[in-house]
Amino acid sequence: MKEHDIEKYLVDQVRRIGGETRKLRWISRRSAPDCVVLHAGRTVWVELKAPSGVPTATQLREHTRLSAVGQWVCVIDSQAAVDELVYTLYTLS
Repeated sequence: MKEHDIEKYLVDQVRRIGGETRKLRWISRRSAPDCVVLHAGRTVWVELKAPSGVPTATQLREHTRLSAVGQWVCVIDSQAAVDELVYTLYTLS
């Protein structure tokens, strides 16, 4: 499974529970998360990876910066990880 397939699955599953996703491109900022998930007043910054992929050191630094200001950041590398995120969002709403 490719990263693109996981992203499509994420978009479909988030929409299924009434949420939205937005693909991100940051000007003058490298290693920002790939997309943001919005559901029931919650915001989740998502780093997408191919199965067993790992974030780079600069991506991890950016995740740490976002987490330090109270943001929810997660790395998604499988359909199971998508399902876990969607389940968590749905049960928190």
